[in-house]
Amino acid sequence: MTFTFPDGLSPEVYPLAWLVGRWRGEGVIDYPGVGKKTFVQDLVFDHDGGPYLRFESTLRVLESVVPDKLPADGEWPAPVADPTDAEAEAPETAEVGEPGTVWSTETGYWRVSTDRPEGLEENKHALEVLVADASGRITVYIGAAGNGRIDLASDAIARTSTASEVRASKRLYGLVQGRLLWVEELAAFGEPLRSYASAELDRQ
Repeated sequence: MTFTFPDGLSPEVYPLAWLVGRWRGEGVIDYPGVGKKTFVQDLVFDHDGGPYLRFESTLRVLESVVPDKLPADGEWPAPVADPTDAEAEAPETAEVGEPGTVWSTETGYWRVSTDRPEGLEENKHALEVLVADASGRITVYIGAAGNGRIDLASDAIARTSTASEVRASKRLYGLVQGRLLWVEELAAFGEPLRSYASAELDRQ
């Protein structure tokens, strides 16, 4: 299928044009102190004609604990309201990990840098990415994009007094057979940099 640039997209971000759109899929979080959780992610890259892409991500956990055995009749838990459904009546108390529970949200901007670091391959473009996390962190990433792959590493992380400490982060995004795949590594909670989450998303 022939690729066409989105209408009105600034030429400065043509190297990121393949990201533009809505993506959705499932992934897994697995990290010490957090445990293993399956999630659904809604990811949007859009633009307003400026020399950047806007970024918005929401992760919703599907379940917290997989039971060892099926519940007996009459012991199934009550269904949990989907927080995206404005007409749904949410439960009075909802624990993190219940189906549909929002785990994290991020917003930010992606830019192709006008600075070209020494040693950067000719077929790659330098990136500057700013990500704000609703849990109280702002991360500046630097990296490179080229040939359907994006590598990012945290350059600076600022947080509020109530946010968990994250010392470093790396992200890898790749376009594989029309799907958007990503993995993230974190150094947090006293742990060294290690795998935190990954997902496979389809264009909507």
